[in-house]
Amino acid sequence: MQYTPENLQNTDDSLPIDQILCGDNLELIQKLPDCSIQLVITSPPYFQQRDYGGGMGNETEVSEYIDKLLCLFRECVRVVKDDGSIVFNVGDKYMDSNLLLVPYRFALAATETGLVKLVNEITWVKRNPTPRQFRRRLVSSTEPFFHFAKSNNYYYDLNAFLAQERSPKQSTKRDSTKLGQRYFELIAESELSKTEKIAARKELTEVIQEVLQGQIYDFRMKIRGIHAEPFGGQIGGRTLQLKNKGFTIIRMHGNKLKRDVIETSVAAVKGNKHPAIYPVEVIEEFLHLLTPPASLVLDPFMGSGSTAVACKKLDRHYIGYDINAEYCEDARQRVSETPSASLRLFEKK
Repeated sequence: MQYTPENLQNTDDSLPIDQILCGDNLELIQKLPDCSIQLVITSPPYFQQRDYGGGMGNETEVSEYIDKLLCLFRECVRVVKDDGSIVFNVGDKYMDSNLLLVPYRFALAATETGLVKLVNEITWVKRNPTPRQFRRRLVSSTEPFFHFAKSNNYYYDLNAFLAQERSPKQSTKRDSTKLGQRYFELIAESELSKTEKIAARKELTEVIQEVLQGQIYDFRMKIRGIHAEPFGGQIGGRTLQLKNKGFTIIRMHGNKLKRDVIETSVAAVKGNKHPAIYPVEVIEEFLHLLTPPASLVLDPFMGSGSTAVACKKLDRHYIGYDINAEYCEDARQRVSETPSASLRLFEKK
């Protein structure tokens, strides 16, 4: 279901669309119907890190903390659509100089419920981590976001993820006399048969022309007996080509690899009382990747309101919960000051 302006006047009180509600998230989420949310994305209070004005995060044992998270997680799975996703950002904790690996304990426990599969761990790289001078360990500058799905047909727009990162433009000054020259030398040095060498030179000449004509960005060539055999996901076809033809050519189209990394600065919002604000830009990337426009997003730990702000900016709808009334008020104010997608489009015209 897409949430258009016409059906936002929903007679179903279980869908408080574009609202931030103050209260216990486990009680509030239980009021939502099954399969009503496209994406759940949230960052729960970290274990024994800060006092957020509520009970979560103050547990004495990691196991207790994870058990509480799993109670909410099961409800998240229930309310997410079959083609929806769940994204949790969970922070880690040192205790007695020992890193507890809390995020990974949670991720394992979540998959062990049998309700979801773990699609990716996306690493948020902080360009400006809190400056600290540890003597016996390095400064932490990354956090994991775990992407879970309840089926194999989850919505996924790979082209929209980090779309602003474009491949470097191909240089127009390619020296045709040097391009591929080393491969010609390697073919001559190889133990390929005369027929195989003729075929290798012919295909190498053709792929060089594809580069010079701008049809592809670049290429790589592997020759039997000189280069190591392919491994991993490319093992089948290229291994067979090396065996049967004596060589394989890998064409590169210049498409930037979509890596499991989002790099931004740590956020700061003037006047906001929340002690741990994650950047709107991080949420925006997940919205691009995992939701179509006008879909409904839930953040059961809304905190400073970053998820709601990102949704408003990108033409998605949101529902948010937080147990701290002051945070809820600050988040609502922050969202009210955020131009909607349609307004920003109008202003650009």
